[in-house]
Amino acid sequence: MERRSVVALGVLLVVAAVFAVQHFWTGRTESVRAPEVVRAGAPFGAGRAGGESAPPGSAGVAGSAGVSNTAGVAGAAGAEIVVDVSGKVREPGIHRLPAGSRVADALRAAGGVRPGTSTDGLNRARFLVDGEQVVVGGPAVAAAPGVVPGAAGGSVGSGAGPAAPVALNTATVDQLDTLPGVGPVLAQHIIDYRTQHGGFRSVDELREVNGIGDRRFADLRNLVRP
Repeated sequence: MERRSVVALGVLLVVAAVFAVQHFWTGRTESVRAPEVVRAGAPFGAGRAGGESAPPGSAGVAGSAGVSNTAGVAGAAGAEIVVDVSGKVREPGIHRLPAGSRVADALRAAGGVRPGTSTDGLNRARFLVDGEQVVVGGPAVAAAPGVVPGAAGGSVGSGAGPAAPVALNTATVDQLDTLPGVGPVLAQHIIDYRTQHGGFRSVDELREVNGIGDRRFADLRNLVRP
């Protein structure tokens, strides 16, 4: 055989040997470990109730869950609302109450109703909402169109208010005070404006009174007349 043929045959044999070794190495058997079975942790307190100890590691998870639940309850218990109790109560003004309080709780916070005051127009079992006003001593009235009873922001919170539109040109401070969102100070501003301008010619002039913005005017426009 020629020298070139011998070299080519040798190279071919070496390549074949390399492929054979690689095939043998990749096809060898390997030991495989069975997957580890992880035992589910028992609910917090369940093991102790049944007389069994909790699995390792479960106490930490259950303990953290218990802490978070306790924190959530404490946070809910610490929530509070702010309401404005006005009218014929001993201590009118702003009062802070726990969330979930009722109108009866607001009356107690305001020192109670003054003697001789009728509370027939109040639903004392109704839940309060943050920012509402509870007016005591006014006649009952249905909510004006577009006003949701009990809503925050100066709407009729207690279901109390004027039974008929209040006449801006003849109403007294006490009568104006029964309007939602109108206290003694704002009622006096309305009367001062009436005196300075010779009365109200239309309800729209109520916008020009000091302390009455667009939102409050929207609450009052259906409850008053010139």
